[in-house]
Amino acid sequence: MAKYGKRKKKKQNRLAMFAITLVVAALLGVLGLQTVRLKQRRDEYATKLEAIEKQMSEQEARAEELEAERLYVQTKDYIEKVARERLGLVSPDEIILKPEGD
Repeated sequence: MAKYGKRKKKKQNRLAMFAITLVVAALLGVLGLQTVRLKQRRDEYATKLEAIEKQMSEQEARAEELEAERLYVQTKDYIEKVARERLGLVSPDEIILKPEGD
């Protein structure tokens, strides 16, 4: 009977070791899968970050352009240009020459 009990325990030990090995393998598989998913997410976020940084630099450049334009529209040159082009005004010391056909 003693041999039968040892065999049974040995069989149970093997079964327990197999079960533990199976659980560890499953955990490693899940861990590996999660690692791959996290790397993919990290790459996606890096791509999004690059795109956002590019947009940010474009918007900063646009803001600089707008600031330069804001300063320009406050100058005398701009006011004279608009007065000539849109309103048809001239300076008092200018002589206007018109073609004969008009």
